[in-house]
Amino acid sequence: MRYNYARILAFLISFFSVTTVLAQKNIVLTEDLAKNSEEWKVKMGTQMPGKLFKMHFSDYSVISSKTGWTTTTTHGNLFNTETESKTKQKFSFRFAGKSTDTANVNAAVNISTSVIRALPMFPIVDWIIDSENARSLFATIVINQDTASIWAMYLQITSKAGQPMQSNGVLYSAGRRINFSPINSNRHGTDTRSMPAEGYEFTENDRAVGAVQYYGGGLMGMNKNIVWIHNSLDAKTKLTIASAMTAILESIYTNIPTE
Repeated sequence: MRYNYARILAFLISFFSVTTVLAQKNIVLTEDLAKNSEEWKVKMGTQMPGKLFKMHFSDYSVISSKTGWTTTTTHGNLFNTETESKTKQKFSFRFAGKSTDTANVNAAVNISTSVIRALPMFPIVDWIIDSENARSLFATIVINQDTASIWAMYLQITSKAGQPMQSNGVLYSAGRRINFSPINSNRHGTDTRSMPAEGYEFTENDRAVGAVQYYGGGLMGMNKNIVWIHNSLDAKTKLTIASAMTAILESIYTNIPTE
């Protein structure tokens, strides 16, 4: 039997190409948000020492930025069977969109990790029996330097050994509250990958007004960041939500320790 190796090779290339395309699934949006928003891919831009990435998407971009020192403190008992470490870093950036409005964002990341270890018989073995990690992002967003209408943002992520990660956040100002919670590409059970795409959905009055994807799923999911913002929102609200999404992405990608 003679094999047509060219056809076999072409078939394999085609098969794996189709498989790769099918595997590249984004977070699943609500029908209303999907129909009334544009998909904006986030470009990382450059990063200089002491600065954030110059992220930009659509007409939005980081104009200027600054990062503070990362500080870490660790405490433990006599035999280090119980240890706790805390890491803090501050950063700020100025953000602008298509309009003449600008946003000033001041943010801080706080990470607290506690570990309980059994006293091992063999010192070279690390016998961790329980651990808990809490990561929080707090930020203030001021549009056009008008402190009378300041927005505050808070995101809390907690993980404990043997339990699923918990994550929720809120963006609020006088009389308004926008919640954001985790969503992924397996929202309706259609993505069978062990590592689905991950992101946050922003909702106001039970309506999805925006979403940000910070992980594209699979082994090559980093730097596949996408933003969606509802077309019906006014320019200042769009800028505020875009600033909050950028703060989340910067806290993930700007060399801030994860634990």
